[in-house]
Amino acid sequence: MKPPPPPPGRLLVPLYVHPTVDPLAWQALRARARQLYAVVLNRADGPGRHRDPHFRATAHALRAAGVRLLGYVDTDYGRRPRRAVLAAVWRHRRWYGVDGVFYDQSADRAAHLPRYRALVRGARLLGARTAVLNPGTHPHPGYADIADVLVTFEGHWRTYQQVRAAEWTARHPPRRFCHLVYGVPEGQRGRVARTAYDLGAALHCAVPGEGSNPWRYPPSGGSDDMGENG
Repeated sequence: MKPPPPPPGRLLVPLYVHPTVDPLAWQALRARARQLYAVVLNRADGPGRHRDPHFRATAHALRAAGVRLLGYVDTDYGRRPRRAVLAAVWRHRRWYGVDGVFYDQSADRAAHLPRYRALVRGARLLGARTAVLNPGTHPHPGYADIADVLVTFEGHWRTYQQVRAAEWTARHPPRRFCHLVYGVPEGQRGRVARTAYDLGAALHCAVPGEGSNPWRYPPSGGSDDMGENG
């Protein structure tokens, strides 16, 4: 008997394009609110120096649609000063009302665990209800005790086809892991969702973009990129 198809994965979407540059991309996310785990807001490698009224309006519209918002904060693999990191978290919360934080360029070694434990604790004290760490690879298992979600893969589609899950991830539910894949050919986004599911990750995002900012596109519509089997 043919096994049943995996359930649809949910999307954690980094959309790094300004709302005035591609308003339709942001509208597409609002239309798919029920399929989203969260959307990452990234004004300028973080919240920017000043509150942006366009991002504020976009954030308000997404929240009204029931979408969880995460503020992008670069941690420079543990090198960025704690005060600067938490100041960015505070600006995201104050200016755009985000629900949580997306700590990008997170470290993955055991030596940095105390620093990231402090960064997540600080973000929660500032009101962040969800904390995502993005080392882009499988980090030391201790990071799973710190964050709500770990991004254990970020990279190109060609590389993703060779990925194997670390054994320790099986001790945690799939909702704790996310895979971010770019350079995905048309018609293959459903395969990303199924691969993520098979590797124990309930969250994913698959986009066609490449280059220095592949996350300037939202996931395309339809069931193909939601992990549904026809």
